Amino acid sequence: MEIKGKKVLVVGLGKSGLAAALFLRHQGAQVTVSDVRSADVLAKDIPALIDEGIAVEAGGHGLLTFRRQDLIVVSPGVPIDTPELVQVKKFGLPIIGEVELAAHYLRGHVLAITGSNGKTTTTSLCGEILKAAKLPTQVGGNIGVPVIALVEDSREDGWSVLEVSSFQLETTYEFHPEIAVILNITPDHLDRHGTFENYAAAKERIFARQTADDALVLNADDEAAKSAAARASSRIFWFSRAKVVRQGAFVHNGVIAFRASEQSAAEPVLKVEEIPLKGAHNVENVLAAVCAARLAGVDAETIRAAVMQFQAVEHRLEFVATIHGVEYYNDSKATNVDAAMKAIAAFPGGIHLILGGKDKNPDYRQMRALLTERVKAVYTIGAAADKIFTHIDGAVPIVTAGTLEEAVARAGAVAQAGEILKAACSSFDQFENYEHRGRVFKETVQARRGEKTLA
Repeated sequence: MEIKGKKVLVVGLGKSGLAAALFLRHQGAQVTVSDVRSADVLAKDIPALIDEGIAVEAGGHGLLTFRRQDLIVVSPGVPIDTPELVQVKKFGLPIIGEVELAAHYLRGHVLAITGSNGKTTTTSLCGEILKAAKLPTQVGGNIGVPVIALVEDSREDGWSVLEVSSFQLETTYEFHPEIAVILNITPDHLDRHGTFENYAAAKERIFARQTADDALVLNADDEAAKSAAARASSRIFWFSRAKVVRQGAFVHNGVIAFRASEQSAAEPVLKVEEIPLKGAHNVENVLAAVCAARLAGVDAETIRAAVMQFQAVEHRLEFVATIHGVEYYNDSKATNVDAAMKAIAAFPGGIHLILGGKDKNPDYRQMRALLTERVKAVYTIGAAADKIFTHIDGAVPIVTAGTLEEAVARAGAVAQAGEILKAACSSFDQFENYEHRGRVFKETVQARRGEKTLA
């Protein structure tokens, strides 16, 4: 991609937008950044951009700004149906995302992971396994470090392990991972994608450019992920908790095994009981990581050692503290109903559950049976509280808490068995992001240590 001297607009000044703008400028492009947020909100980033010779449009998008470009790079948080983008697309102006931009410059091998749930844990675990094998490895994408920021240190003999979201994938065209993983596809982000079919199609773009020389790892126990095999040109490898697969990773007699092909013997990797993470869903994450790592050439013993040493990702079923006999878990990374249900299923019962946040148009009614079985009370917070109440009323006692701090206080006053923060919604109504929400939860829990009683 030749961009020297080209006029490039970066839409959205988030973490990836900022990284993309600076990269483009260093490549010799004439760069403008446009964001609907005010200059006051963007104050901490604007000086650095101006110092680099990057023009900044704040407080809204100007249609002329969009039309005067050779290329537009859109940040993941900006919907592709933004009116200005829709208008310029009619004129044939190329619109790509930050991941697509990086794909043209990233050197070496790419292992990319997507899914409705488990992306961060699996991406982190794959990175740790490859590092344990002494392979040059860097980890980024939706997990925190923008992909474009990995370009400089990428090398031909190295691996870039990337978490990629549906928002990132919907603006990819030439992105071509050597190994692609789809963990699962369950309804999420329907407020953005409109339909489940659109959402699934965005996920499937992860393998759109793969060939027969590449590998696609799919969940044989997830119908939507499983159906993607019919549209792939790559070699298919499966992972399953429930059955033995023809080639890939599976559980048999309490042992995770890997089979390289239908003709190969199954090779034991580790016992399920050796996985240090809670929940059946984490067995699936480990299966996917085992499969991807073996495809990357890592031996079974190295994989086993790395898995056994792996710690839970921050904000994902993260143990926080035991206070007055109550165990507190931070699960702020779970932002949809499916993730909520998997986390609830990881505990035998006695759960005081905090639910709420920005509504992404899910159906909370599917949680009713599990709530009745394992949850003692639900504490609703945020914008989705009223909808959650309507959908689960009668299944479990509901306390309208309003804020996270109030929910922790009320739950902590009566909890005896266990406590877990479960969002089942996006964090953007009351917090900057799920990390912010998770930090507030942990700070609120730790503040309870000084209290003499649970009341």
